[in-house]
Amino acid sequence: MKSAGAIAVADGRSRAADYVTLAKPRLNLLVVGSTLAGYVVGGGDMSNALAVLAMAAGTGLVAGGASAFNQVIERRTDALMRRTRLRPMADARMPPADALVYAAALSLAGLALLAAAVNPLSALVALATLISYAAIYTPLKLRTSFATVIGAIPGALPPVIGWAAATGGLSQGAWILFGILFLWQLPHFLAIAWMYREDYARAGFPMLAVIEPDGRSTARQSVLYAAALLPLSLAPTLVGITTTTYFVAALLLTLGFLALTLQFARTRSVADARRVFFGSIVYLPVLWVLMIAGRT
Repeated sequence: MKSAGAIAVADGRSRAADYVTLAKPRLNLLVVGSTLAGYVVGGGDMSNALAVLAMAAGTGLVAGGASAFNQVIERRTDALMRRTRLRPMADARMPPADALVYAAALSLAGLALLAAAVNPLSALVALATLISYAAIYTPLKLRTSFATVIGAIPGALPPVIGWAAATGGLSQGAWILFGILFLWQLPHFLAIAWMYREDYARAGFPMLAVIEPDGRSTARQSVLYAAALLPLSLAPTLVGITTTTYFVAALLLTLGFLALTLQFARTRSVADARRVFFGSIVYLPVLWVLMIAGRT
């Protein structure tokens, strides 16, 4: 029979694991990675370890806070979906008030760290990311399929945080990076929506894959966004940020990603949607590495 102490330790570990789940640290690694890419491409000083660590930690804390706010707001719909029903809020393992305090603490700590140890502009961009994600995108998900496009705005801001941290401004390069990440997200999320369309329908989300169940619009838009990504992914070379080596590599990489969306459009199968999803997961970090390696 377990002792009271052992039960208390187990409960404590369970609660700690729930707090980790609320912050989604593994998912937010991509957010932090995109921020670091924006910093490096923007010419940030990597030898300034304090600023780099503060930027990464601050961005990660704000992203974790945004994730926690999202799970509080969506706790009822998450409970209706198979892939999210065991989240702490959906499973009612944590009071909403506790989660809100945690989300606010993470967000404020991250914003304060960015403002104090990096610069005020990076904190301002992070605040815009938080507000647009938690207060605009999340409520809109139950109202319109266009929320996917709205949600791509906060999702595209992490490299802008990095650029602001590196330069103290928001020049042309920052918006090129924003555009690349904005367009990349849409095939990524449309693939997820097609893979889990029954789950989204059960929860009442009017995703494009739900309101147009034949999948034609979902697949067509995936191709269109991937096609638009092609010229924008080459823009860093055209404006003098990267070399022609990057241009050639990015061209081949983006053509490969476009080919995955074309195959999905042809079959509209879950298997091909999954290939678009995993292809997108590979595409973005490889593109960042190419961009960093190909800086002029």
